[in-house]
Amino acid sequence: MTTSTGVRAGGADRPVDAPTPSSGARGADARRRSARIPGLDGLRAVAILAVLIYHLDASWLPGGFLGVDVFFVVSGFLITTLLARELQASGRIAFRTFWLRRARRLLPALVLTVAVSVLIARVVSTDLLVHAGRQVLGALTFSTNWVEITAGSSYFDQTAPQLFMNFWSLAVEEQFYLVWPLVTLLLLRFARPRTRVAVTLAIAAASTALMAALFTPGADATRVYYGTDTHVMGLMLGAALAFAWASPALALRVRPSAWGRAAPVAVPVAAAVLLVLLVVLDEERAATFRGGIALASVATAVLIAGLVDRGGSRVAAWQRLADHPVLTWVGVRSYAIYLWHWPVILLVAGDLPSVPGTGHHVLTRAWCVLVTVALADLTFRLVETPFRRLGFRGVARLVFDRTVSWSVGARRAVVATATVTSLVMAVIVVTAPDQSETARMLEANAARAASGAPASVTTPSAAPTAPRATSTVGGTATVAPGGTATPPTPTPTGGDKSGKGATKKGARPVFAMPTGPEIDGYGDSMMVGSVHALDYYFPGIRMDARSNRRWSDGLAAVRARGKDNRRAVVLAFGTNAGVDPKDAESVITTLGPDRMIVLVNLMGPFGRISEDNATLADLAKRHDNVIVADWASAVRDHPEQLQSDRIHPSLKGSHLFAKVVRQAFADLSEQHTGQKVPLKDLPMP
Repeated sequence: MTTSTGVRAGGADRPVDAPTPSSGARGADARRRSARIPGLDGLRAVAILAVLIYHLDASWLPGGFLGVDVFFVVSGFLITTLLARELQASGRIAFRTFWLRRARRLLPALVLTVAVSVLIARVVSTDLLVHAGRQVLGALTFSTNWVEITAGSSYFDQTAPQLFMNFWSLAVEEQFYLVWPLVTLLLLRFARPRTRVAVTLAIAAASTALMAALFTPGADATRVYYGTDTHVMGLMLGAALAFAWASPALALRVRPSAWGRAAPVAVPVAAAVLLVLLVVLDEERAATFRGGIALASVATAVLIAGLVDRGGSRVAAWQRLADHPVLTWVGVRSYAIYLWHWPVILLVAGDLPSVPGTGHHVLTRAWCVLVTVALADLTFRLVETPFRRLGFRGVARLVFDRTVSWSVGARRAVVATATVTSLVMAVIVVTAPDQSETARMLEANAARAASGAPASVTTPSAAPTAPRATSTVGGTATVAPGGTATPPTPTPTGGDKSGKGATKKGARPVFAMPTGPEIDGYGDSMMVGSVHALDYYFPGIRMDARSNRRWSDGLAAVRARGKDNRRAVVLAFGTNAGVDPKDAESVITTLGPDRMIVLVNLMGPFGRISEDNATLADLAKRHDNVIVADWASAVRDHPEQLQSDRIHPSLKGSHLFAKVVRQAFADLSEQHTGQKVPLKDLPMP
């Protein structure tokens, strides 16, 4: 029997009001006897479905990550309600018992998910095990958010997808569970109802303000998104609602049915606001971090109030919907679904690569859902439920009772299997790589570009353009294989003979198919990943490419080079923070109408992809000298040519990237000259 470490509430002059969601005595008594609050499972189901859809394909529901904030509000309300009920019923809060219940509820399913995911990831792709030791440590200690913040990792950079990235929110909740019972006891013991609500609302406001203050547009937002201090507003709003609901006087103010003319529309409006936010917001909008998350949390609090406001005999439509058996079924399994869904998505993507916009992608995502739901149901039935009902000792006793009748050989086999599995797990974690293949490739290419070394060492057997003279990567002259050092800008085949500008003043612009020495490339990690292939297809091309660049960086680079920009330019930006229409337009304007400009469009698991590509297409329509290299369509038919991050090209994919750029230049040349440009197929070097 667990010893209570709680503290009795003293003072009959300040009773603790039980947070019963109804003013009717019969309904209140029924709800006091039940720890489960009607409607919350349905809201949990909505939250997990939003998160699941977002992680399956962000373009399907760009703001689906707000489902986590819905969970936070529900948890804040539920935990505070249960603590207040316990204090009301027994005069104490048994901290040890509370924390033990949380451990029984959370740890067994989490340990199972971690173990199975690590073992399968080792078979599918070692890229999924990057920093596995750190990830497992964060997961098992519920400190994922601060472990990853300290390590400098990014929630938004998917170069190395983390197998347990979604566990950051579990860490925030567990940290809340550790601290909040004591705070709740102090508030219930020493503060009046209005003060309790005021304190929790003040913490929520402070967290919202801190998130807004620390967020910097254009910079990585992992710190403000992961931080417990900057992302606790949902939990606090839920707690504030629970404190208000526990007070008969304040409950009248937060019950939607008591809001007069606003009563019939309050909950539908809150639902509409949340739906709009789920559709409109994305992880890169400043509005998300400067009020968007807080607004979603407020809308959720109103929804909770509407769901538990059941004082009359009539049940509202949204209450019936939230109580629907299907939503309830999903809701009670929401924790297991949340645990499994992200590892399953990564493992399936590693085994069955696909790209958005294809039927194959939809089928693989449907498979992810089926596997996730099946695993979640098994976990709920075989792990969560037994541990929740029987506890750790009860489950151990049950296992012993069921295996005691087995033969000695069978028991030894079970022990041996468990031991070997644990050892294998330990070896996998200890030997996990520190970098993914994508990160290693980008780092090597970036170093090569920065040093000015030749980007490739194999000369095409059938060059598509002029004979190779010089490879200039990062604006530095280099020595071509088998050749001697030459100037960084060889004489182009047309236009300005200096090779620096498009044409001399008064001369007609040249739109003939450009050769490598006539082309400048500016880009982010997509171009970095394709350095070798671009140099192979355009010997002598000059590239200024670095990871984590944005269109604003491209504008600065183009302006810095000024008139020395060559007559043909490739621009590959947008992987980081999307396409900024103003910056992209400024780059094109700076280069002028006499240069051939190729804009490479985007492919990746981002909710903004369609909007970004539409912006690039619109820019090309408005400028006769601009064309889009349709990388998105090309790689859509070849998902196997992407790295495990589903963004960057593999070695073979980089050659597809270069081919798409070459075809775009050929099409642009044909549009202006009327002459078709013959392009030869080149063998893989």
